[in-house]
Amino acid sequence: MALTSYNIDMEEINKERIISTKEAGNDSALDLTLRPKNLNEFVGQDKTKENLQITIQAAQKRKEPIEHVLLYGAPGLGKTTLAHVIANEIGANIRVTSGPAIEKSGDLAAILTNLGEGDILFIDEIHRLNKTIEEILYPAMEDYALDIIIGKGPSARTLRLDLPRFTIIGATTKASLLSAPLRDRFGITYHFDFYDPGDISKIITRSAGILNVEVDPKAVDSISARARRTPRVANRLLKRVRDYCEVRGNGVVGELVCQEAFKMLDVDELGLDWIDRKILETIIDKFKGGPVGLNTVAAATGEDMATIEEMYEPYLMQLGFIDRSPRGRIVTDRGHEHLGKKNVAHNRLI
Repeated sequence: MALTSYNIDMEEINKERIISTKEAGNDSALDLTLRPKNLNEFVGQDKTKENLQITIQAAQKRKEPIEHVLLYGAPGLGKTTLAHVIANEIGANIRVTSGPAIEKSGDLAAILTNLGEGDILFIDEIHRLNKTIEEILYPAMEDYALDIIIGKGPSARTLRLDLPRFTIIGATTKASLLSAPLRDRFGITYHFDFYDPGDISKIITRSAGILNVEVDPKAVDSISARARRTPRVANRLLKRVRDYCEVRGNGVVGELVCQEAFKMLDVDELGLDWIDRKILETIIDKFKGGPVGLNTVAAATGEDMATIEEMYEPYLMQLGFIDRSPRGRIVTDRGHEHLGKKNVAHNRLI
């Protein structure tokens, strides 16, 4: 059921979206505190961990760096965390950068020439590397060499510098945007799935222990149900509930005070916030449940079309609240039921 009206002023609209899977400004310090140090501490993604364990052990027996690794999946699922875990497991130094941060070929050359034997270079948002940078990466990844062009025009010549054997770990939320030549140079590719509720509960329990927070098992389940199957959201919710309990309660996160905190945060029992519900209500109330085009939904809600498609819609589709059809978006019977609304177009032809 909807928790509040959508007559919200601009100050409310500009508030941080607590259940967003995007990294917020205060997330990095929390993630660093709660980040697992090895594969045994890393909860979830069991098949990926099993394959990685074999890869790491085989590379260590051969005394070689592991192959280049590409991690892709939705934000907040632990790609950066796993990159650090890999570095810890093989005892390597890790250098962290991102696609947008490498603007010039000189930036990449400076990073590569400062790597040591067996080091790991982690590139977040690797799909945002420009083509010039990608072309410099190709020989670096394949031949451990850096080609530098000296001079211009007919007198230009290429100088090749040998690089130490290193490993690139790339992370992306949009693997389809990687060029085929770059994608093919990764020897290992892992997809991150959304987490099972049981794994999310384990993550919350582990995080609560690190933060010295006493959490009732029922409260753990309540937080897990709202975490959108994403560890980053789970840890953020735990932090907010902890703060609420310290101010309004006795510091212990119990089920009742947990429910009060979520009511104040305007997060319902499935992890939907007011923006999610606004999208559903707009399609139902203004367009009779759909089908309606995404651009029309964006115009009616005042949200950016790409933001709806990338941030809000995936979870609504996971829940079975929205369907995509050739004619546009449709709110399903389950979506109507969650908002307590009757589906007036129940028998329409899709």
